[in-house]
Amino acid sequence: MAIRLPDPLKRRHLVEGEIDSAKALALAEAYLEEGRQQEAIVFLARADATDRLEALLEEAVLAGDAFLVRQVAEAMDQEVPEAKWARVEERARELGKDRYASEASRQVGRVKD
Repeated sequence: MAIRLPDPLKRRHLVEGEIDSAKALALAEAYLEEGRQQEAIVFLARADATDRLEALLEEAVLAGDAFLVRQVAEAMDQEVPEAKWARVEERARELGKDRYASEASRQVGRVKD
């Protein structure tokens, strides 16, 4: 049975309140199935699903999505290494995502590997 995604107000209550790991993970996976990665991140973090966050980070790199990379890294409380930002920039340029490429380029040199 598929889990029903909450409306925005209910989601806010879930984010701000107590939620067990299993329910948080189920919600995160439901959001991911709908292609709603940004909304899934908070629930993955609440579920301590580090492996899934790392996979999402790699998906964001391959998609050249600098903003998603930053969101996932923040949820994991990690700095994105310069080499990874360079990969994001390169991939974004390949995909014609100029804004993402520019954002990733700004990050190169700001962080230490």
